[in-house]
Amino acid sequence: MIIIKSPREIELMRRAGRVVAMVFDKIGPMVKPGVSTLELSEAAEAVILSQGAKPSSKGYGGFPAAVCASVNEVLVHGIPSERKILQDGDIVSLDVTAELNGYQGDACRTYAVGVTPEAKLRLIQVTEQCFWNAMTLVKEGARLGDIEHMIQVTAETNGYSTPREYTGHGIGREMHEDPFIPDYGEEGTGPILREGMTLAIEPMVMMGSNKLRTLNDGWTAVSKDGKPSAHYENTLVVTKDGYEILTKL
Repeated sequence: MIIIKSPREIELMRRAGRVVAMVFDKIGPMVKPGVSTLELSEAAEAVILSQGAKPSSKGYGGFPAAVCASVNEVLVHGIPSERKILQDGDIVSLDVTAELNGYQGDACRTYAVGVTPEAKLRLIQVTEQCFWNAMTLVKEGARLGDIEHMIQVTAETNGYSTPREYTGHGIGREMHEDPFIPDYGEEGTGPILREGMTLAIEPMVMMGSNKLRTLNDGWTAVSKDGKPSAHYENTLVVTKDGYEILTKL
């Protein structure tokens, strides 16, 4: 069941979303060669706690950290580690979810580390473009399948692929609510968007094939061909004429 949020609930989600945006404001400039992914996670957690919020991912299904830090061939759910030191040419996706007053904000950004190959920079740019192209279709009365299709087409026309195992999702009191929002789909299908729906739309784009494997830690999902991936996500609310991004300052 897709939950329509009241104006009061949307304001609470706006506040949670601001906390997530504050995290990126803090840790984005920290992404440099020589920094560990654990340092980034700890800095993110400090920001979240300073706002009276909680890092939703920490303890979620046993996940041990405040953010998912996914480097290069890791698509999602990379576990921060003091041993994972960022190097020139890496890319790292930082997925942040915060709960404030019972409501969630969720977003992800992929950063280039130091001097980065043009191919990886283009992957990051196209992944973000997948999101914004999809946003041109978001408004009351649109079909979710059209949005999913736009993400897929943007990725594939640029020579990339999108995963089948992981998706965007509804969001509200819970981190993951209905509907599931894959990064592929058919036009004219899926639920009809209504004003007050809150969604976490998150293009995940892979440079090679979309085949994945999960490491022995039970979380880290990596590309089977070892090629890099990027990830861009925001929480938004559907409005009558479009949308409002909630994970912003």
